[in-house]
Amino acid sequence: MQYTLITTFDALQSFCDQASNASAIAVDTEFVRTRTLYPKLGLIQIFDGTSLVLVDPLEIEDLSPLVELLANPDVVKVLHSCSEDLETFWHSLKVIPTPIFDSQFAACLLNKGATLGYANLIELMLDIKLDKGESRTDWIARPLSKEQCQYAANDVLYLLQIYPQLSEQIAALGRTEWIYQEMQQLALKKSINLPSELAYLNIKNNWKLSGISLYLLKILAKWRIEQARIRDLALNFVVRESNLVEVARTLPSHKGAIFAIDGMTPQEARIHSDALLSMVEEAKVAPIEVYPPPVERLMTHKGFKKASAEIRALCQVKADQLEIPVEVLGSKKQIQQLLKYHWHQQDELREMGLKPDLIKGWRGELLGDEALKIVGKYGEIR
Repeated sequence: MQYTLITTFDALQSFCDQASNASAIAVDTEFVRTRTLYPKLGLIQIFDGTSLVLVDPLEIEDLSPLVELLANPDVVKVLHSCSEDLETFWHSLKVIPTPIFDSQFAACLLNKGATLGYANLIELMLDIKLDKGESRTDWIARPLSKEQCQYAANDVLYLLQIYPQLSEQIAALGRTEWIYQEMQQLALKKSINLPSELAYLNIKNNWKLSGISLYLLKILAKWRIEQARIRDLALNFVVRESNLVEVARTLPSHKGAIFAIDGMTPQEARIHSDALLSMVEEAKVAPIEVYPPPVERLMTHKGFKKASAEIRALCQVKADQLEIPVEVLGSKKQIQQLLKYHWHQQDELREMGLKPDLIKGWRGELLGDEALKIVGKYGEIR
């Protein structure tokens, strides 16, 4: 099928007006994310069943017609494995598409595979093999080649073709709302940041530190994530996580000690040594009262293993009844998320105003009460 490359506001407005009358549109994005904290949007592909367009966000300054279309509640947006697409839309356009029908998640609920890739799903349903040769291309560079454009177009051409069958099968099982709920929860997570003051809670091996060292890690992690957001630089390209932990552990008092940290590159030390030493000094004069409490670890909780096993068994029973992979209903990560949320004094999810997946939406209806009984059986519910 022929595609149209849209590079002007008027052409975008015209297409979006047309697409707003469709019941569903297929949507995909191409982006670049190498050293940046946020994905750099390079192309948006949309197929409304009549016209297939490639929208060039580098050429069009005002993308408001696209934002309006993506937010139109009367038009279903069909995407595949949309987590990174949602993040890209949010950071580039400050919009989350709604409602979203994710074809990968639909395939999960139909027991076609837990994490079926787009090409595999298209081959399974349409017996068409897609060329993925352009998957690692530079979508920011211009001009785009015909091969790049055709590759991008195929990502929505076939997606809209499989949507009616997936939608019909999902509706027959009464699970359409499950998909919408799942994507709403995912979108919420993508649009809310953990407060920078709590960034240290996401640092690996934070539990090994205490007292002044943990307080220093809190200061360092806050500084690093704020630097990353200001400079749009991936966290480990500011200062590597392991180096933050070493600074917090060793409390260096001069530049030589910064350069001597195992794993600290000369460039990192040269650029940031003054800032790092300043934060060490800040921590040294801080009163003990501001030190954060020790970081709790789930695996050290006396009821962790039994609670995890019982919730997993509950998920397995329900998953078998639904004929879906157990990981789709309740993964190891989601089980630990639930226990951490209710047992720990500090929890990232709670701080962001979110609730664990297992007690939200369709999972909450299936598992919520029984899962919470198990949580309370082995620990105090906060």
